[in-house]
Amino acid sequence: MQTDIIGWDIGGAHLKAAHIQAKTGAINVYQKPCPLWKGKDKLRDAAKDILSQTTSANILHVITMTGELVDLFAGRDDGVKQILAVMDELLPDKNTMVYTGKDGLLKLADVKLKHYASIASANWLASATWTAQQLGGGLFVDIGSTTTDILLLNDGKVLAEGYSDYERLISQELIYTGIVRTPVMAVAQSVYDQGKHIGVMAEYFATMADVYRITGALQEQHDQTDTADGAEKTASASGRRLARMLGCDYADDEFDRWQRVAENIRDQQLQRIKNACDQQLRRTELGKDRPVIGAGIGRFLVKQIALDLSRPYVDFAELFSGMGEQCNYDVADCAPAVAVACLVAHSINE
Repeated sequence: MQTDIIGWDIGGAHLKAAHIQAKTGAINVYQKPCPLWKGKDKLRDAAKDILSQTTSANILHVITMTGELVDLFAGRDDGVKQILAVMDELLPDKNTMVYTGKDGLLKLADVKLKHYASIASANWLASATWTAQQLGGGLFVDIGSTTTDILLLNDGKVLAEGYSDYERLISQELIYTGIVRTPVMAVAQSVYDQGKHIGVMAEYFATMADVYRITGALQEQHDQTDTADGAEKTASASGRRLARMLGCDYADDEFDRWQRVAENIRDQQLQRIKNACDQQLRRTELGKDRPVIGAGIGRFLVKQIALDLSRPYVDFAELFSGMGEQCNYDVADCAPAVAVACLVAHSINE
């Protein structure tokens, strides 16, 4: 009997899931706020909410994660252990697998302490592996709410220099910058305003969500994180928070000024990501016909990077033509959840 598959990507701020329906091949994609640092009940509640929206009784579940990093846990191993324990409460043990990255897929019941290091923050490898299998080669760039993954693909394989977060931060295959949760002070130390360069305050007054609300690039369904001041998520409120970063008060008749400041900050973030892309492309000869593949809710920036690099752009969603079109979220918004489900489906059909 064919089995539905749900891929779970358990992050520190969001829970994402992708449900591949066996009969139709359609993919339903879900994303729920899940501030895991506030407690494991946040994960339980978000997972129960998603499970309540699925109707099939015959579901194979597969888990990947990055949430083990949150400071709720004593360390990464402890985080992996506790996250798997929560999901074990909610999912049928015999129908649950865990993605262990370079070590493949394991039944949840077979996961041991020795596997924790391979499980921790391995979601990027699922996305990149699936993409490499479909396209052969290119530069895979996933820009999310918090981080950016940059992976070189060639001959159907992921040419990763690093594996752990530490190693990937060194190789710049992981850039800790995203379009929602990243504080502005982590992106820009100075900005250009009214003909002058001005230092940015090292205060948690504004986030990149404010920048992209002002520029109009942040979609409402992706805007799931509280604002820095707990106030509303409007363009004018974002302008007020951004003005505070420069020691200024905000006025609506100066919105154009703060829009220009936001664009300057966006350009600085874009340049940092582009520099990391250049670094990866220098590692091997990758034909100019090989595309830049964009995933994540910030992939509108990836499209611009492809244009700047004079390379074709492929959206991750194009690998799933006709699937997931009725969802609130695009399959490319939740690439690791979709990819890990597809990797399992492929292993079943082999």
